[in-house]
Amino acid sequence: MNGLLFFLDILITIIGFITMIYQIMVVVVGMLAKPTVYPDVPQDRRYAVLISARNEEAVIGNLVRSIQNQTYPSELVDVWLVADNCTDKTAQVVRDMGCHVVERFNKQQVGKGYALQYLLRKMMADGEAQKYDAFFIFDADNLLDKNYIAEMNKARQAGFEVLTSYRNSVNTGQNWISSGAALWFVRESRFLNTTRSALGTSCHVGGTGFMFSRRIMERNDGWKFHLLTEDMEFTMDCILHGDRIGFCGSAMFYDEQPVDFKTSWDQRVRWSKGFLQVFRYYSKVMAQWGIKERDFSAIDVTLMVCPFMVISVVRFLLGIIYAALGYISWYSIIQGFSSWGTSILGFLIGMMVLALVSGFVERDKLNITMKELLVYTLSFPVYMASYVPISFVAIFAKSQWKPIAHAGGQAAADIMANEGVVEKGAGRAVRAGESAEEAVGGVQTHA
Repeated sequence: MNGLLFFLDILITIIGFITMIYQIMVVVVGMLAKPTVYPDVPQDRRYAVLISARNEEAVIGNLVRSIQNQTYPSELVDVWLVADNCTDKTAQVVRDMGCHVVERFNKQQVGKGYALQYLLRKMMADGEAQKYDAFFIFDADNLLDKNYIAEMNKARQAGFEVLTSYRNSVNTGQNWISSGAALWFVRESRFLNTTRSALGTSCHVGGTGFMFSRRIMERNDGWKFHLLTEDMEFTMDCILHGDRIGFCGSAMFYDEQPVDFKTSWDQRVRWSKGFLQVFRYYSKVMAQWGIKERDFSAIDVTLMVCPFMVISVVRFLLGIIYAALGYISWYSIIQGFSSWGTSILGFLIGMMVLALVSGFVERDKLNITMKELLVYTLSFPVYMASYVPISFVAIFAKSQWKPIAHAGGQAAADIMANEGVVEKGAGRAVRAGESAEEAVGGVQTHA
């Protein structure tokens, strides 16, 4: 009995130490490394933007407008929407904006992965997919910087078959929940992916805001990834095929973060469950690949999905159970609490420093004041600590995909105004069929 606890203690210590050193290295290298600047290239390649949406009529028009407002030639960018089990006017809104729409109704195979598979296979069957050099993936609540596709085109022509981009948020300063997610994604873009690029290792795809070539699409017969975190599954597959995922930090898009704890909880339980799935199916082969090919990317990404918190919670509960059964003394448990307390305090301080550094370095990109940043720095450790119960619940949670309601609203309108999609001062983002003037005065809400 004691041997198992000792083994778990050693395992947690090793993983924790490696994670801490890696995070420090990421920040240091990310601060010192110069972001990659891709040279100017001809804007002559044709791209397809793929969107999977379910009942997103309130925000989908904003995304399409931001795509149509790109500096990249509009005749070389086509929008393809798969309206997945929609019961609202999502399909009609996008169709009225001159985009391609495919409607799908399947209540058995639910989720973004199945929707993308359906869309791409239909495009392949109709001979449409062969027209494009590469494919972008976005969620319905995203907004694009007006130079997004032009910048990604530069990186694509630099030789990358798969690319991810800079993930910002439309509602960073709305509350401590949205700021927690936003600061984490900013840290990921500014430090983690910048460091990986500097070291020549592969980045990972984060669900939205990424691109892959036609060759990758054809190899996957469209899209073959259906775990709860299909983005991480796709990342693993790319690394195992020797494809390095690049990062284009000059291509920025905006995401909308949950603002209520239940929505955030449900979303992160799904992510945690998906990470457990990916770890179960890919960790062994990824470790073997990393050692055989001396590919640090395989080890790096595997550590990302390693269930560190799950192992820690299991170790804690086993200690309590063993003490209650008399296998170990309660004194040893109390001693363990003391060392755990020190670790937790270190974690809280580390998270505050990480949030502060990320927010301060990228303050010109975040729509928050320094006062708000300081407040959200204090709340960031609470947001991250909530992953402890989330990780434990994910072990027993039913594997299922749930849609997240999006609101759009004033924050999205402000960003779109800055990008020239609507006029300055518009009260909300423009809907399909409206002029900017008609949009003034209201705030867009989810239907």
